[in-house]
Amino acid sequence: MVGAGAATLQPRLISSFVGNCRSSQSTQPLHKLFRYNPGQKHVLMRQSRPLTGITNFLFNKSRNTDELLNSNRKPLKPGKLSPRRPVPDHILKPPYVASKKAPGIATGAEVHDEKGIECMRASGKLAAQVLQYAGTLVKPGVTTDAIDQEVHQMIIDNGAYPSPLGYGGFPKSVCTSVNECICHGIPDSRELEDGDIINIDVTVYLNGYHGDTSATFFCGDVDEEAKKLVQVTKESLDKAISICAPGVEFNKIGKIINAHADKHRYGVVEQFVGHGVGRLFHSDPVILHYRNNERGRMMLNQTFTIEPMLTMGSIHPIMWNDDWTVVTEDGSLSAQFEHTLLITENGAEILTQC
Repeated sequence: MVGAGAATLQPRLISSFVGNCRSSQSTQPLHKLFRYNPGQKHVLMRQSRPLTGITNFLFNKSRNTDELLNSNRKPLKPGKLSPRRPVPDHILKPPYVASKKAPGIATGAEVHDEKGIECMRASGKLAAQVLQYAGTLVKPGVTTDAIDQEVHQMIIDNGAYPSPLGYGGFPKSVCTSVNECICHGIPDSRELEDGDIINIDVTVYLNGYHGDTSATFFCGDVDEEAKKLVQVTKESLDKAISICAPGVEFNKIGKIINAHADKHRYGVVEQFVGHGVGRLFHSDPVILHYRNNERGRMMLNQTFTIEPMLTMGSIHPIMWNDDWTVVTEDGSLSAQFEHTLLITENGAEILTQC
């Protein structure tokens, strides 16, 4: 493990599925999650429960506590997991599937030649199509495991590998994060209920390249407070994408997202980040979704994700005993949207749209 003692270090970020490493490998299981420290190079640290070293933003001062928690909504509980789904031998698998070592985070940006760009467009398009289909499955009474089954089948039917499957021990092919789940929800036997919101996070590995995207969907009759949170989260991503171009500082992403969230009195989760994506699932740069002064500029033909997570209340994450599922401390709703982008001469091309 690389890093410093938890008693003295106050890390600010946890990478969201931190990626495959071309240089050094960590012996720490990936599902313990990584933290990133500004000013240090990808510090790895074991997390406790609840997560420590985080700004304790329990409630936005402008909101009333009663507005944050819907008393009619039952808290999430783990369901039953089905067996791991098989992938045909002929499908190309990312290196971390066969490796016994937990992948670390890759240093170096994903910058592509013409062939690489076409591969990224193909993987991004497939990811978008899978996500679009997954969204049509969101209905009361449908289990998140059933969504995983359909996503898994569609991905392998198209000759691709579901990137999350086996990544650091993750047991399923997609992440399904319901209501107060911030990210990394594991599909299980829980049935979706009328009024739920659910983020579905799809990543495919096609011809050696990853395409990564997510969206938050409505299940049945969703209340106006939840709809507004989802709408503002999507708007924050769109605003961030609009300023991307060669030479633009990455910290402008966090500033514009944070400003839009502030306007609507929502919290921005600081511990999970966007990332470079391409031949590797996760690599530099680390994309912060809140105000920051980190250095780094976008490069022509570079690919990375932006994936803001906004909450109605606490931005303090709590991890379940499965070492993946992360929920808001106060049970308030969380929403997320994500796209994979290609930096072009004219700005940014969204690779993960149909």
